[in-house]
Amino acid sequence: MAVSESIKEQARALFSALGPVRVKPMFGGAGVYIDETMFALIADEEIYLKVDDQTEDAFDAAGCEPFVYETKHGSNTSMRYRRLPEAALDDAEAALGWGRLALEAAFRARAGKRGGRKARPKSDPGLLISGPWEQNED
Repeated sequence: MAVSESIKEQARALFSALGPVRVKPMFGGAGVYIDETMFALIADEEIYLKVDDQTEDAFDAAGCEPFVYETKHGSNTSMRYRRLPEAALDDAEAALGWGRLALEAAFRARAGKRGGRKARPKSDPGLLISGPWEQNED
């Protein structure tokens, strides 16, 4: 199923303060990126945000459902993405806060895959909270 231009534009608008947002097609849905970091996905006209151990509880508390898809073998699989809270769809400030959490989770995931290398985007929006993933490179 193709992703509509309206949901792509909504994602760009909601998260534009984080940096240059790109939406790229993938597996019938779309990935939402800041530079080369995917922090959200669009599937079935819904926006899902990246979570990790540090952010998952906040998304759970807000009642955000996990992204689940059916594999080619008919089983259901979930990924570490949670639906953007309904209220944030009409509240740019709230969406931006949730987007920051997702982008931070994506940075941590990339840093872990790169052996701890700094994973900030080239256009570092300077909006993120500091944390252990921000180690100086020597």
